Amino acid sequence: MRFVIVTGMSGGGKSTVLKMLEDAGFYCVDNLPVSLIGKFMELIATPGSEVTKVALGLDVRADQSFEQATRIITQLKQEGYELEVLFLDASEEALIKRYKQTRRVHPLAVEGRVEDGVRREKKVLEKIRKNADYVIDTSNLLTRELKSELDRIFVDNKEYNSLMITLLSFGYKNGIPADADLVFDVRFLPNPFYLDNLKHKTGNDREVQEYVMQFPEAREFLDRLTDMILFLMPHYVNEGKYGLVIAIGCTGGQHRSVTLANELYGRMKDHGGYGLKLFHRDVRGQGGADR
Repeated sequence: MRFVIVTGMSGGGKSTVLKMLEDAGFYCVDNLPVSLIGKFMELIATPGSEVTKVALGLDVRADQSFEQATRIITQLKQEGYELEVLFLDASEEALIKRYKQTRRVHPLAVEGRVEDGVRREKKVLEKIRKNADYVIDTSNLLTRELKSELDRIFVDNKEYNSLMITLLSFGYKNGIPADADLVFDVRFLPNPFYLDNLKHKTGNDREVQEYVMQFPEAREFLDRLTDMILFLMPHYVNEGKYGLVIAIGCTGGQHRSVTLANELYGRMKDHGGYGLKLFHRDVRGQGGADR
């Protein structure tokens, strides 16, 4: 039997995840009192039960101790239950924005300030987040991307590392992305913009891709960049990092950066069970492109 505890920051997407897991065949229970967790697990694991996959939603409540829940989870693991803990996280800015949009009261906002509630909750959940089997940062995830991550873990049973990598192409003339962790400048490559037949195309077009990648320096840059990123990823995971934005820039964000981001995506998509997103910030008429 597969037991999954779904927990995390209030506003992180727990209710959405439970619905997705239910669609994937899990028997889902939300907001079970902490004191009943052990008894529930005992009953649901009775021999002969038709239930084979269970997801239990657990969140912070002002009227119960989350430390008690943490102790119970540890005890159940010691008793032999194969529990998996999925922690849903998000940035402080994203959580505050979601609460303001829904106009709900944060469970730990004693005086009604969402900011205070979010910060208190982060401290309360610090230990379980650190020991979780999976951590998904939902700050910038679309619903379909969240579903894809859940399918990869709980449906396809693929290897999973709690690191979401965003490959982002951009144009320097529009500014360096504020959320970039690593920035790489590919303006040293010949610019297709100055060729009439390529000027109005982008790095999503085969003709531009072939032009950019015909140069030895483009291929060598991609080889070295791929090796470096693959080297860095497990170290970021060990450090406790859950989101990494790799930005690749050229002058306008149309040709060279888009091509290199696409090529890097193709090389990385089958490596190590990391979450991977591709976004072209400055591609005209697309508003960006997610994969």
